Amino acid sequence: MPRAVILRAPAKINLTLRVGPRQESGYHDVRTVMQTVSLFDTLTITPRRGPFALQTRTPGVPADQTNLVWRAAELLWRSAGREGPPRDAHIRLAKEIPAAAGLGGGSSDAAAALVGLNRVWDLRHSARDLMELASALGADVPYFLVGGSALGAGRGDELYPLEDVAGFGVLIIKPSFGVSTADAYRWCDEDRAAGGVAPGAPPARRSLDLGWASGPLALVNDLEGPVARRHPEIREMVDACYREGAAAAAMTGSGSAVFGLFSEAAASRAARRLRRPDWLVLITRTLTRREAGRRMSL
Repeated sequence: MPRAVILRAPAKINLTLRVGPRQESGYHDVRTVMQTVSLFDTLTITPRRGPFALQTRTPGVPADQTNLVWRAAELLWRSAGREGPPRDAHIRLAKEIPAAAGLGGGSSDAAAALVGLNRVWDLRHSARDLMELASALGADVPYFLVGGSALGAGRGDELYPLEDVAGFGVLIIKPSFGVSTADAYRWCDEDRAAGGVAPGAPPARRSLDLGWASGPLALVNDLEGPVARRHPEIREMVDACYREGAAAAAMTGSGSAVFGLFSEAAASRAARRLRRPDWLVLITRTLTRREAGRRMSL
């Protein structure tokens, strides 16, 4: 029987997120540039005879069929033509990525589970097979099988790898509240339907030189405006990053976390000045595609 597999599932930030109209399917067409960062959950997957089991000590994180990791196990098990519920594996999930923050923790965990269980169960699914399964689990899940810098289109699961960005220190601020993805998109639709409300966040305050031949990238998140209108603290956090000298700052994904991009030394200094009892302030850095893949055992 294979040995235990340990995978570090990274978080992501959305450098841009443009949201199109809601489709009849219920989804929105998006264009987003995603970037992995050095903030990780850890999955330890151990071969063990008997029913599949998921263990976590993080309050509020389910350890049952509602967790994307469990759903990934079920999907992978069925894809191999095996009957009944999954079995013969135990997963210990150690969470460091905040939930309901737009950082993709649950999706990254699911991608890591696909990779690790494919190995532990000796299924030998190809990378393409795993990508198809990841897409069935959620729009963000396939991205974590790519990592680094990537453009996402459609629901976000049509992926186009980009040249790795220049290295940045990344300061992440998570407020005391979370935001569900469904709420963020609903607020965006409501604001647009209200009339006279321009889609998305205010114009990006700065463009960011990522070292790409195409030129600087304007940081715009179309969900930032609708979320900030319900939670003004979002703008307060973005403004705080700029006051500390961020090269760029924005809300990530559907929120509620905000990121600022700095040099690595400047990120540490900014973190010390921005700590507040109601803000979780984390210091990370951008990861190249190779770095992210190595931690995911890709």
